[in-house]
Amino acid sequence: MTENTIQDLVDEGTLDFTLGDSDSAVEKLTQAVEMDSECFDAWLALAEVYLSEKNLGKALEAGEQGHRVMPDELHINTTLSRIWVAMGDKEKAEHFAAQVRMISWKEELKSDPE
Repeated sequence: MTENTIQDLVDEGTLDFTLGDSDSAVEKLTQAVEMDSECFDAWLALAEVYLSEKNLGKALEAGEQGHRVMPDELHINTTLSRIWVAMGDKEKAEHFAAQVRMISWKEELKSDPE
């Protein structure tokens, strides 16, 4: 399969979720990560779908996989913080929230002040 096919699955799965079809979204996003276990966008989207469905165990699994692929990415750290809040673990939620702040600061420092 080509990279476009994987991206198509991610795009279609994200659209399905947006349109309220979480089951179809999970099916397509799962297929994407089965084709490419390094597909960050699919892991992030899966984590968000599972979190919205209050399937916190699966949300955490997907979030951790996304974090494994891109540990310094703002959105996955935000998602993991939200998952830990939902799970009631304030310490872990704060850890990921701090990561988000650090990533944001690093990006600000890189940007041209002009």
